[in-house]
Amino acid sequence: MVVVLVVVDIALVTLALGRTAPNAGDPAGPIPTFSSSPDSSTSPTPSASADAADAAAVTRRFLTAVDGQEAWRATGTTCGGPAPTLEHTVDGGATWVPVALGPDVSTLMAIRASSTDLTILAGVGADCATVVRTSADDGVTWTAGSPGAAGAGISTAGIVLATGVVESPCGRPKKAYQGQQTSVVICEGKVEWRSGTGAWVEVPVDGIRAVADNDDEYLLARVGAEGCAGVEIASLTAIGVSPDTATPAVGCAADAATIGPIGLDRAGDDIWLWAGDAVSVSADGGATW
Repeated sequence: MVVVLVVVDIALVTLALGRTAPNAGDPAGPIPTFSSSPDSSTSPTPSASADAADAAAVTRRFLTAVDGQEAWRATGTTCGGPAPTLEHTVDGGATWVPVALGPDVSTLMAIRASSTDLTILAGVGADCATVVRTSADDGVTWTAGSPGAAGAGISTAGIVLATGVVESPCGRPKKAYQGQQTSVVICEGKVEWRSGTGAWVEVPVDGIRAVADNDDEYLLARVGAEGCAGVEIASLTAIGVSPDTATPAVGCAADAATIGPIGLDRAGDDIWLWAGDAVSVSADGGATW
């Protein structure tokens, strides 16, 4: 009787192993793949991984104007997100022509145009290595550009400036800008400003979405402002900023969309605003649209 039980046990174990072991004749399953990006943490936690994924998924809008008729606009993510886009208009934003970036460009972090050329701050390759490229023929060909020529950008490593990468003054920066002497980073509900390599100064600004240079001050695009149902254009001095510095309203693009990222730029008296599906141009410094 004992012998019979042993034989039955052996048969059952053999049957179980046959059901769980891989069959050499079955098709092979998928091989796990892994991706990596610069990360200062040596032991990521689930929350840190989620933050990195969120950062990569955030789409930023970039807008650079030459005058009241010509401008460039682009989209990009930090790294590892959807492919970036670049477009050009010469009719005040009525039509936009797609511009090729090259197969190695993984993301865009900044763009800046003049009457003679366009410069981009791009991440290339799988690791989004930072490069600056310039085109003098509307994006047909690209050459190496000078550091800082495209302005400041945001990468997984921090804020990319002309002098190198610095730590972001906030956890999830939205936009970055660098002038000749000052830098600005747009964060949730605030503007971070600094002169040179000095300490960051926090200025509370509810609904802040974008920033543009305006000589000795900055223009800000914000939503949710009292008295403006769309996007309010406000100003912030670029000199001697303190936490109490005011951000007075310049104008209101009442019909502009308030959901999603916003692009903003100035060329002389012409202010360009990219909100929702529409691009609007103000010819009087943002007072009327």
